[in-house]
Amino acid sequence: MARKKRKNKQGVCGNKKPLQVRNTTAKRRTPRRGGVPVDNAPPPIESLKQVNTNAAGIDIAANVHFVAVPKDRDAENAVRSFGAFTADLEAIADWLTECRIETIAMESTGVYWIPLFEVLERRGFDVILVEPSQIKKFRRKTDVLDCQWIQTLHTFGLLTGSFRPDDQIIVLRSYMRQREMLVKCAAQHIQHMQKAMEQMNLKLTEVVSDILGATGTAIIDAILEGERNPHRLAKLRNEKCKNDEATIALALQGNWRDEHLFSLHQAVDLYRYYHQKIVEVDAQIEAYMRQFEDKSGGEPLAKPPRSKQRSKTTNEPKFDTRTLLYEVLGVDLTSIDGIGAHSALQIVSEIGTNVDAFPTEKHFVSWLSLCPEANKSGGKKQKKGKSPTHRSSNRVAQVFRVCAQTLIQSKCALGAFGRRLRGRDGAASAITAIARKLAIIVYTMVKTGRPYKDVGSDVYNSRFQDKLVASLRRRAIELGYDLQPTLSV
Repeated sequence: MARKKRKNKQGVCGNKKPLQVRNTTAKRRTPRRGGVPVDNAPPPIESLKQVNTNAAGIDIAANVHFVAVPKDRDAENAVRSFGAFTADLEAIADWLTECRIETIAMESTGVYWIPLFEVLERRGFDVILVEPSQIKKFRRKTDVLDCQWIQTLHTFGLLTGSFRPDDQIIVLRSYMRQREMLVKCAAQHIQHMQKAMEQMNLKLTEVVSDILGATGTAIIDAILEGERNPHRLAKLRNEKCKNDEATIALALQGNWRDEHLFSLHQAVDLYRYYHQKIVEVDAQIEAYMRQFEDKSGGEPLAKPPRSKQRSKTTNEPKFDTRTLLYEVLGVDLTSIDGIGAHSALQIVSEIGTNVDAFPTEKHFVSWLSLCPEANKSGGKKQKKGKSPTHRSSNRVAQVFRVCAQTLIQSKCALGAFGRRLRGRDGAASAITAIARKLAIIVYTMVKTGRPYKDVGSDVYNSRFQDKLVASLRRRAIELGYDLQPTLSV
């Protein structure tokens, strides 16, 4: 039996789409038979000028560095390889000085570039760190060709350096990243505690919200001290715990195997050891931040509103982070909705106390990868949803996204903005948009020193409604109509 031809939505048989009638009254495109000049077309390769005539390129590895200089500086050995010891790094700086080099571009992965970068910067060279993605598309992969190609691209000014704050912020950033590593290590041992208790069939994680809270800590300490009676352990329940003693006692009937108790004991010891090290890092951070210049001008820091007054969590520094940041910056970043004292400290430790490296707020959000990629084809922008943000592991962007997630249900203007976008584009796009606005607010406050004040969700909704009505009225006038508000009954 022959198969029936499927019909499309218009009822036409076959696979071909039906012809569509074009609107002949629509505006015709401008004829281009003679060609239309393009103002922003890039210059041809022949017209490129050497921007950095005294440039060098370095390819960094773990145990060897390849350095390339212009051929007229060292006709016999324009490319040399050096070791990675400190004496070799000084030799690189000496040779570049002899070759009259002024600016250097280096490519590296990991942290191998940091010692050489600091040596060259200390010797007075203008050094930039280049992401491998800028040059890997146009090269043949060998170390010698790499350094030569880096030197060539840098000579013509085709490379851009990665952002690196000043030395004072680099020290603070190192402390904060060390602290972040310790927090992650401590979190792993929480999982080890949960695993050991599950192997003993102790369902503590099911009856308390946090096994390291008041109830969980008291019960675990009693278990490690030798208590095995579930009813006695349940009596250690904190009064704020949601489950009653009977439920907790049922969850604490386990098999109490020695090997799992030993694992639990070690996990608790390691968790507390890492938190002791975190306290040491916090003391170092507090002492170092007091060495910064005081930009508060002697003005006292206002108390936070009640909505922002909360106790510090386990992983937050215990010193007065908010006051120290106010003295360092001269503005209170915690006045921004969604940004707490610890989040503000993370942001400052990465971008520094000024944003002079970014000419405008657009450059800043572009570095954070919080703005859509330019996606044009055929002279037109692609459809909505075709221009996602660039994938990035930027630490500051991650902080802004986490802060943005807390604002979706808030009553501030940013919360109202996020809820409007969530209904239109989804939660992911809304969080990115809120994170971008947070970044712009932080950039403006740090650059201008002006405080931030939230107008509230009601004012934001009212302003958005006024803009929407004005847009509808303008379109109605263009079509020959007029809008009039309805009379309320």
